[in-house]
Amino acid sequence: MEKSTLVVAFLLLASLFQPLTVLATCPAVIKDKLPELLGVPAKLARETIQKANPTLTKVENVQNGSPVTQDFRCDRVRLFINILEIVVQVPRVG
Repeated sequence: MEKSTLVVAFLLLASLFQPLTVLATCPAVIKDKLPELLGVPAKLARETIQKANPTLTKVENVQNGSPVTQDFRCDRVRLFINILEIVVQVPRVG
């Protein structure tokens, strides 16, 4: 019982440090989250992202609620959009 408690505690603590390792693996990325693009039309958001950071070559529109892969890519930003093609979640690198 005590061992499993320690393992769970370790995993919880390790999950807190994930954002630090993500930024370290993408040295060319200046910002990993783009909250200023929330509520912006997807086309304008895509242009803004590509102009600000040309290393982000894959800017994808994804319908909000659709399943996506969990792999991490330094060149990708997913724009979660609604039916009107408005960004409804904060875009982030990955």
